[in-house]
Amino acid sequence: MKKVASLRYGVVFKKAFCVPEIFTAFVRDFLNIELKIDHVETEKSFIQPVGRVLSRFDLFAEDHENRVIVDIQHVRYPDHYDRFLYYHCAALLEQIADAYSYHPDLKVFTLVVLTSGDRHQKDVAVIDFDPKDLEGNPLNEIPHKIMYICPKYLNDKTPAPYREWMLAIQDSLDELVEENDYTVPEVRQIFDYIEKDLISPEERARMFDEYGEEQVKQEHFVKGVAKGIEKEKVEIAKEMLQQGMAISLISQITKLSEEAITPLKNEKSIA
Repeated sequence: MKKVASLRYGVVFKKAFCVPEIFTAFVRDFLNIELKIDHVETEKSFIQPVGRVLSRFDLFAEDHENRVIVDIQHVRYPDHYDRFLYYHCAALLEQIADAYSYHPDLKVFTLVVLTSGDRHQKDVAVIDFDPKDLEGNPLNEIPHKIMYICPKYLNDKTPAPYREWMLAIQDSLDELVEENDYTVPEVRQIFDYIEKDLISPEERARMFDEYGEEQVKQEHFVKGVAKGIEKEKVEIAKEMLQQGMAISLISQITKLSEEAITPLKNEKSIA
């Protein structure tokens, strides 16, 4: 058994996956692409932002044909499908310089690793941009693709090339792995890079900061959800008041207090 730092942390994930051999092997097994690179950028952003939101990619690499983005997210948000679709489109649109050609020089592939899972509980989900006819046959016109990878939901039907990568990511979350369970050389190499004793004080500090940020983001998310639910209850209460329902009955249905509902009646009467 080997003690490792958890791959839930961006600083740890990037420490291992920015190694070109590991990055290219990961891409090879998920996308069936032999990427030819000697460098992987971290925290990549374009000099001129595309759109109104600055996209920053955890890991970014490209050769003369392919542009590949790998992002990791641990806090579970409901918008990660939209978020990483935006990132992906930014990496596409950044290549278009004028209206003479809308065909990007590089194929764009985005791999999103969701370490805490997803509400759909699927091991892998894919957005395939290639148009298809009414019988579902691809036209082979647009190669770009996004893959959402959830190691938590690895199962017997998960394709074999994906399995060890997903298992290694999930296995690392409790900071203890059994190296002998793995046969892919690049996967075993990951454990060498993230071995706990080799994590620097600076990296440990960043892990601590990330953990704090995750907690804050999660708290904001929970508060946002609760606020949305409360707002919906208020709107339902207003509708019920318009229908002449008694405040006591509305309180029972919406779980709002009568004290919270009474001012809504006054608002209604003023309007």
